[in-house]
Amino acid sequence: MGQATKVAVIVFSVIIAFSMWGIVQYNRAVAIDEQVDAQWAQVENQLQRRFDLIPNLVETTKGYAKHEKEIFENIANARTSYFQAKSVPDKVVAANNFESALSRLLMLQENYPNLKANESFLKLMDSLEGSENRIAVERKRYNDTVRILNTYRRTVVGRFITVLAGVEAAEYFQVPEGLKEMPKVKFD
Repeated sequence: MGQATKVAVIVFSVIIAFSMWGIVQYNRAVAIDEQVDAQWAQVENQLQRRFDLIPNLVETTKGYAKHEKEIFENIANARTSYFQAKSVPDKVVAANNFESALSRLLMLQENYPNLKANESFLKLMDSLEGSENRIAVERKRYNDTVRILNTYRRTVVGRFITVLAGVEAAEYFQVPEGLKEMPKVKFD
């Protein structure tokens, strides 16, 4: 085997190795992107569960708080805006607006002692609490996956590969400033 043949074999081997490495990196970028989408779907599943509970909670509460019409309208509008949102960032904004409206609804129970004792209301509140816990878990998983993707995108290789694969940065699902504070509950 001549010197030129040895060089050709080495060059060919390097090209094959580099190509395989590139394919692995490309597949990694696509897999992480798909994982972000899958985690977002899980967040949406839990949000849907919450949205399905709310009309029953609103109807139960309406009987006790008939003059709180604005709160009920805000919840309905926030729920509608979530289902009309087209992108993940728009859905995050709509979900946060919904949480804000929902927190105002939940504050009503402090003003209506009979509502706090209503069995239907209590069952709905337990279901809602379970939904909120599931949403928190799925948000964390989603944000963890977004962190993996965005970290990969910031690496030298990841930046090149994600552009090549058409993978864009994902946005975290963050709680807006106004919802980070605990609501003030007063007992008279």
